[in-house]
Amino acid sequence: MNHITDTLVDWHASHGRHDLPWQNTRDAYRIWLSEIMLQQTQVTTVIPYYERFLQRFPNVTALAEAATDEVLHLWTGLGYYARARNLHKTAQIVTQQYNGKFPTDIDDVIALPGIGKSTAGAILAFSEHQPHAILDGNVKRVLARFYAVEGWYGNKAVEKQLWQLAQANTPSSNVHIYTQAIMDFGATLCSRSKPNCAACPLQTNCKAFAQSRVTELPHGKPKTTKPTKQTVMLLIKNSDDEFLLQQNPPSGIWGGLWCPPQVNEAQTEHHIGNVTATPLETLPMLKHTFSHYTLEITPVLCRAEHRANIVAENTHIWYKPESNQALGLAAPVKKLLHTY
Repeated sequence: MNHITDTLVDWHASHGRHDLPWQNTRDAYRIWLSEIMLQQTQVTTVIPYYERFLQRFPNVTALAEAATDEVLHLWTGLGYYARARNLHKTAQIVTQQYNGKFPTDIDDVIALPGIGKSTAGAILAFSEHQPHAILDGNVKRVLARFYAVEGWYGNKAVEKQLWQLAQANTPSSNVHIYTQAIMDFGATLCSRSKPNCAACPLQTNCKAFAQSRVTELPHGKPKTTKPTKQTVMLLIKNSDDEFLLQQNPPSGIWGGLWCPPQVNEAQTEHHIGNVTATPLETLPMLKHTFSHYTLEITPVLCRAEHRANIVAENTHIWYKPESNQALGLAAPVKKLLHTY
């Protein structure tokens, strides 16, 4: 089998990324934070979030002691909010069970909320230089093209094959350099669209290149029709121009985030907590796409029937968009509140 290890390590020395904010450290906390943020999110998007997070939570104990609302507030706009909830839970476990030091056994790391086999491998490769394979999206793409792996990697058999290839190429020494090299290579040279095959040091032995199948591989997920769901959001304002928000349950889509009350249809009158709201105007629909469905949001501007600046339950609050309240808000909710 042709190995890619040494070639990628050599390539990385002169062409890899060396000055990202989470590089050049063996601090497991900083490495873990970056790995979670980089899941399904591009580097350029992550950098300002990472820097703000570190400024507010410089270590795992500071994160563990924070209020969930503040953690979600700093995550607002980054998406996939389960990552933030799991980040907070893991910080609490590491603080309470491991005295604030990240575990160094891979099974212990995998057992932490929100950390899978690949993320655990990356954390330990960078912080402890332990020789664990990783298999993020960039690595899957590089391996699928170089070895011409057939099939969508969401398929268990295909994923197993890719893990075997990842492990076969993971070196026992300098694993931190190789791990960064293959991630950088997939992100910058062997990219999903417009890969730069002319500059590729693996071109000679790359099966996808030899077979003129670079744009075909890796095979994508079989296409299915994405369902559409509808909701009505009540933008209830009081006389102080504050919006009534309620906190979602801790799990599920937008878990733990604050949203305007949601109903199935706009009625003549709504009773939310101890607030009575009268619809004034149905506003233009807003579409928001999740990974597995599209949500059509119909905002309805409502007036609270009295000043109502006191609400009955602690799951409801009055919120003013320009205030400094540290709340977790989903991106479309933040957009609606600032618009109206």
